[in-house]
Amino acid sequence: MGAQDTLKIGVLISGSGTNLQAIIDAIDEGLNVEIVKVLSSRPDAYGLERAAQAGIPTVSLSKEVYADPDVANAHIAAQFEQAGAEYLVMAGYMRKIGAQVLDAFPNRVINLHPALLPSFPGAHGIQDAYDAGVKVTGVTVHFANAEYDKGPIIAQRSVPILEGEDIDHLEERIHQVEHELYPWVLAHLAAGDITITPDRKVHIANA
Repeated sequence: MGAQDTLKIGVLISGSGTNLQAIIDAIDEGLNVEIVKVLSSRPDAYGLERAAQAGIPTVSLSKEVYADPDVANAHIAAQFEQAGAEYLVMAGYMRKIGAQVLDAFPNRVINLHPALLPSFPGAHGIQDAYDAGVKVTGVTVHFANAEYDKGPIIAQRSVPILEGEDIDHLEERIHQVEHELYPWVLAHLAAGDITITPDRKVHIANA
């Protein structure tokens, strides 16, 4: 992909799609990215409505499809290959990505995690950090691999936990950082700035 080409991405969601909306808004403001398809693990996810309003093709998978993970992952890979996606972006996608997807998009599946990995992995990163009493948490964007939340880290932003802050307020502030960091990473991807070294470290030029 040349530096001037528009980066084509597929986005995977499971819920309201606020990070999807942040990417859509950034594209409207000049981010050199095109969302070629949005796939939801839930047919009732509001993120599908956000995509439809932006004129983005959508597909949703039923619980029956996910009953066989191999079938589901093969279907996901095929959907995004047919759409011409170069990278896959998980934006609140609550299912584990399998080998069929990772093999079809090697080092090209990106995930967002609401904590500073490797600390507080898993589905409850915000709550776990809050309950642990740490003074600083944050947001991580990383490449997904076969190990949950253990792929090479692309970028991180810290978020201090304020004295007396409740979990809802912390969650709101973390989401604000997510909405800034994901488009930032995608801008560097689109510019060809991001590379993975042989020892699985991520280098970002012009950062």
